[in-house]
Amino acid sequence: MPTESAIDQQEVSGIGEEVTSGSLKAIGKNEIEEAVNILQKYKEGKSNLESRIVENEQWYKLRHWDIVRGGANTDGKRAAGDDRPEPTSAWLFNSLANKHADAMDNYPEPNVLPREQSDEKDADVLSSIIPVILERNNFEGTYSNGWWYKLKHGTTPYGVFWDNSLENGLGDINIKELDILNLFWESGITDIQDSRNLFIVALADTDLLEEQYPQLKGKLGGKVIDVKEYVYDDTVDTSDKSVVVDWYYKKAVGNKTVLHYCKFVAGEVLFASENEPENYPNGWYEHGEYPIVFDVLFPEAGTPYGFGYLSIMKDPQMYIDKLSQVVLENTIMGAKPRYFAKNGMGVNEEEFLDWSKPIVHVEGQISDERLVPITMPSLPSGVLDVLQMKIDELKETSSNRDFSQGSSSGGVTAAAAIAALQEAGNKTSRDMIAASYRSYTKLNHLIIELIRQFYDENRSFRIIGKQGAFEYIQYSNDRIQGVPLDPAFAGQQLDPNYQEATRVPVFDVVIKPQKRSAYSRMAQNELAKELYGLGLFEPERAEPAMTCLDMMEFDGDDKVRQKVQEGQTLLNVVQQLSAQLQQQNMLIAQLTGQALPMQPIQGGRQVQPQRQASHDTQAAAQKNAQTANMTNYGERLASRAKTDMNRGAGA
Repeated sequence: MPTESAIDQQEVSGIGEEVTSGSLKAIGKNEIEEAVNILQKYKEGKSNLESRIVENEQWYKLRHWDIVRGGANTDGKRAAGDDRPEPTSAWLFNSLANKHADAMDNYPEPNVLPREQSDEKDADVLSSIIPVILERNNFEGTYSNGWWYKLKHGTTPYGVFWDNSLENGLGDINIKELDILNLFWESGITDIQDSRNLFIVALADTDLLEEQYPQLKGKLGGKVIDVKEYVYDDTVDTSDKSVVVDWYYKKAVGNKTVLHYCKFVAGEVLFASENEPENYPNGWYEHGEYPIVFDVLFPEAGTPYGFGYLSIMKDPQMYIDKLSQVVLENTIMGAKPRYFAKNGMGVNEEEFLDWSKPIVHVEGQISDERLVPITMPSLPSGVLDVLQMKIDELKETSSNRDFSQGSSSGGVTAAAAIAALQEAGNKTSRDMIAASYRSYTKLNHLIIELIRQFYDENRSFRIIGKQGAFEYIQYSNDRIQGVPLDPAFAGQQLDPNYQEATRVPVFDVVIKPQKRSAYSRMAQNELAKELYGLGLFEPERAEPAMTCLDMMEFDGDDKVRQKVQEGQTLLNVVQQLSAQLQQQNMLIAQLTGQALPMQPIQGGRQVQPQRQASHDTQAAAQKNAQTANMTNYGERLASRAKTDMNRGAGA
């Protein structure tokens, strides 16, 4: 199956012809011309968005004075003779950096849950292999770049594609962060999946395209569309590049939606899935969705994109820099002395202006009337007050207060109080991160669907097992493919037009943060130590421990509950076995008179039985008893003999 980024030359040779072997192709030159017209229309619909993105990038790079002086498309040159200071304070950038740090401290981790009990095994395996797929794609770097893009421009588009060129030709999932300037969709929609068409454009070297596709030689003179460009610091030459278009479109086939894909450049078709119905009977991707996920920060009505923090901070940042310009200009003017000089004052101006001259010659008498210094008026205090107000406004509107950055103000010095204020001030960050998790969930669903469609061969994965050790597993899509259902169970009637119903395993994706922040780890460790110190983990206290845990909420509380329940169950089993052992020992004691019964379990620990005596001690006691018996027996014999003698004497 060809991929968006790498089309095999042998598969596409001759595809651009409208008629092949007497059959009319579904996608030919006429369809491409119509697609280009639609693309131009989509571009016009997002022209304002493109201008905003280019301008925001200048603000992010602290090049906003070019915009303040006259728009985003100026060449950056200042007017002749304009030497006023143009400060570029980084209050705006600092707020963006703080938000980005919050997002990366809560880097997401997917957990796949089944909707049916029979799918539990596959859900566990998917929970383990999806992080491996993300790691292969260096998704942490992609996620970081995506958050910078979202904070600046309000929306980050992620692409989840299948690339045949990966894994030495076996193919694998390819996840990319895209640029909104290179995406085009239908105007007026709020969900990107509702667009009738979706275009992704990219620049490619013309000579490489002609080398890969010989049928393009001499046909790549012009561009299909002019792509909006950023204001680069270096010189970017695009004269020897051509625009390659990936065109996705949906068609209704019966009661399902089929997604098709076409790749073309300069009006020439390189590949079209609809031209090969025998190879793609269910379309390009069987899930029927555009392989794009929009991660929106602040949504806007009537559009699938939104705006970011930079848009709400530009205005206060502009006035901060303008007021700083006034303050700096006044300070510089006040620091540079100027004088009122009377004509014919008799002062050598050359020596007076040269600070290296120790002596300045003057003709006549020196007096204040001949040379008077110009006194600069002090800057009104209201200017500094307004400047501070604008700084505070930027902090408030961006929820980037002092506590959220770890600094203290207002006399609060206690660590616990600062931590509490930080957590209370991070609610906006938690909200925007939760919104990002919803987009991340959609991305993981697309990954699962691509696994379902393309993982038809066993693949090796190194995963982290439940005990924390590495495990090596093999996985394919055999178990998550559709399973045929009985027609009667599916509610279908057997007729000539009946299509076999299937049951497809469905999974839910739950996102949890990895909690990388040092404070979060410290708080979690302190909580564990406190619970252990209270004795809540002792098996005999399981019942009050479960009551306490039900009232608490912290990361990993489900695992703690499971451990407490396991300890309680183990304690019950040991107590039952101990009671049985005690009964058996009592029976043995009755029969032998030697063994003692086992003592019951106390405090989760078995009390060692008390032995009466050692074997030697018992033997000595028995010997002493026998000796005592013999002595008593002898005494009784002697007494009886004496009695008999007395009786004989009396007779």
